[in-house]
Amino acid sequence: MADTRVALVGACGRMGTLIVRRVLATEGMTISAAFDIVNVGKDIGEVAGVGGIGVPVSDPKNLAEVLKSSGTEVLVDFTVAPATAANAPVAAAAGVNLVIDTTGLSAEQRTSITEAVARNKVAAVISSNYSIGVGVFFKLIKNAAAYLGDDYDVEIIEAHHNQKKDAPSGTAMTAAEIISKEMGGKDLVCGRNGVCPRGKEIGIHSIRGGDIVGDHTVMFVGNSERIEIRHQAHSREIFVGGAVMAAKWVVSQKKGVVYDMTDVLQ
Repeated sequence: MADTRVALVGACGRMGTLIVRRVLATEGMTISAAFDIVNVGKDIGEVAGVGGIGVPVSDPKNLAEVLKSSGTEVLVDFTVAPATAANAPVAAAAGVNLVIDTTGLSAEQRTSITEAVARNKVAAVISSNYSIGVGVFFKLIKNAAAYLGDDYDVEIIEAHHNQKKDAPSGTAMTAAEIISKEMGGKDLVCGRNGVCPRGKEIGIHSIRGGDIVGDHTVMFVGNSERIEIRHQAHSREIFVGGAVMAAKWVVSQKKGVVYDMTDVLQ
């Protein structure tokens, strides 16, 4: 069986180079193309520190052409919302499956990508977090919310490094949406200021500092007791493993469908 041919957008960034190394170390997978606005023309293997692999970094302006000529099967995107919103429909139109970890996508951007996936009959995994541990974290908070219900107030605290652009994190928002659904629908309040008596909302709070990879804590607070469920990322490697798993998985799935990491882990 031929290797799964993987391309990356944002290939020269921190996550991009980690994914390049992981793909090359994974049996049955290979790097077919790489895209970034820096290091154009350089070998992505050299950029990632693994030695030349014969795949140059291409300008994203040439995305469709390079994806088609390289025989790419799946594009992995760990960039920013405006870039993802522009590139994902182009990749889908080229017949390439998608793995997207970009957070901060608006509802309109998400809809545009979903429609492109359906229209071009490709498959996609779109997730706010590719950590296998976070997948378990989501299951735990869903079960807790179902048991505890309205008798408990819910607060979510997330912390990330000082270079993260969006807040709250996509993982925190996914956690809030899971809990809200289990509890019959809740307002989501991001931070508080001034006179703001607590109601039945879910509070979400963001911390930015230093090199924190990613911490998420959900607090279920009742009278005389508190339950906390926490996930802490110690290294970006945890996201890399899940993303590469998703890239290998998505190429064989039903086309025209958007999946999430929960589907990959089933």
